[in-house]
Amino acid sequence: MAIGMNDLKTGLTIEYNNSIWRVIEFQHVKPGKGAAFVRSKLKNLRTGAVNEVTFRPGDKFEQAEITTRPMSYLYAENGGRVFMDTETYDQINISDDHLQNALKFMLEGMEVKITMYGSEVLGAELPSSVTLKVTETQPGIKGATATGSGKPATVETGATITVPDFVNEGDTIIVNTEDGSYKGRA
Repeated sequence: MAIGMNDLKTGLTIEYNNSIWRVIEFQHVKPGKGAAFVRSKLKNLRTGAVNEVTFRPGDKFEQAEITTRPMSYLYAENGGRVFMDTETYDQINISDDHLQNALKFMLEGMEVKITMYGSEVLGAELPSSVTLKVTETQPGIKGATATGSGKPATVETGATITVPDFVNEGDTIIVNTEDGSYKGRA
């Protein structure tokens, strides 16, 4: 479906310059002199790059049909990860390049949403927070509060996050998958 600059809205995915882009933000500009235009920030769903693009009134582009499928992460294999579609039980191997930041917080058996354009995998969307076990950190300090500076801790997936001083090895914590921050004890 062809759309123009007036149809842009946040979250919309479009085909532009031979790639797939998601609109992060946009602003309609009506200068005192000349035609109106739209300034937008677009994120390339294949590379992750963010570009600022200006659209003029005559610009047309196609809306990209992006599908999101619920899948279960099974195991790692040959530089990729194997996922099973929870509806059809089909298994697919997804390259680590497509999973980027999701790898830091994925555990076997975890439900994730795989974003696809046709049969091409664009990425994985994790739940907003995950529960992980701390495998390595410095010993806790008695009387420490959550407002301290924090210390580094390694969780079971291998990611390193900053946790409050009272968190010990073996503790189960909740981690925000968007920014990798500590949210609390589980």
